[in-house]
Amino acid sequence: MNNKNINVALFAGGTSPEREVSKMTSSCIYNSLIKLGFNVKVLDPAYGLNQPKEHQTFFENKDLFEICNKNCLDLVNSNLLNDIDLVFLGLHGTNGEDGTMQSLLEFRGIKYTGSKVLASALAMDKSMSKSIFRDHNVLTADWLTVSKDYYERSIREKITSEIGFPCIIKPNDGGSTIGLTVCKSENQIDEALKLAFKYCSKVIVEKFIKGRELTVGIIGERVFPVLEIKPKHSLYDYECKYSDGMSEYEVPAKILEHVSEKLIKTAFKAYKSLCCEGYGRVDFILDENDNAYCLEVNTLPGLTTHSLLPKVAAADNMNFNEVIKSIINEALK
Repeated sequence: MNNKNINVALFAGGTSPEREVSKMTSSCIYNSLIKLGFNVKVLDPAYGLNQPKEHQTFFENKDLFEICNKNCLDLVNSNLLNDIDLVFLGLHGTNGEDGTMQSLLEFRGIKYTGSKVLASALAMDKSMSKSIFRDHNVLTADWLTVSKDYYERSIREKITSEIGFPCIIKPNDGGSTIGLTVCKSENQIDEALKLAFKYCSKVIVEKFIKGRELTVGIIGERVFPVLEIKPKHSLYDYECKYSDGMSEYEVPAKILEHVSEKLIKTAFKAYKSLCCEGYGRVDFILDENDNAYCLEVNTLPGLTTHSLLPKVAAADNMNFNEVIKSIINEALK
């Protein structure tokens, strides 16, 4: 099919704490869609029926209209999608990456990029996905969950005895390291939980694994070479992810061949264990004994100039426009 005959709605922004990241991703996707010759309509679900007229305003940090979750429902139910063949999801986080938007689009019978409802929901729920990893013999760090409704002071003793220090405390359904804290002692637990609970009513406490940060990208059945992330900070945090010069990347990663082969197989196993499809990225920590701990599967990984999926694809001779076209081809199958 000729690209000029395909009408694509690019969903940008959204209502999650990762709204700014979504705008960065969507700006890069938009430029690629235009170069590829698609008919593109940019829409911000958070604005509902009140959409800006100029495409560039969708990618600016300043919000033009009131933002709320109801607006997302109003948009999907509106005639703004009547002529759309495909929605390219440039969203991240809650209501964009967790199956909510996917279910709304499926109700209207509109195709979209990325994994379907079940996989999106499973991958976004970090505790659930880690349980599934274990069921499929995918190594993952020990963890426990804390609910805001049942939070008690005794949780400090439980974290200390069952997880130990250092540990990671983060929202159970968040991304981009927003709301994440590396706790080095029991004295930091309360503040770390308080921060994480700002973004989610359920928090995951995970054993900190010291090692190298690695990732594996996937489009369709194609698994790309392993990439190593070398952040300037001790953790691959928000600044290191989205600021120039704050991280270095090595792809293919300089690891033993049999370790690389195992990582690629494990990444695909973890990806499929959550019923993922379309495209995604699987993140790992490799410890000093070459044990690869799966952190998570990202079903809508970033697609900016700093993002990891385009970097691993480039190492496998696929440029950014080809990445976007391949993602669309998977969605239209």
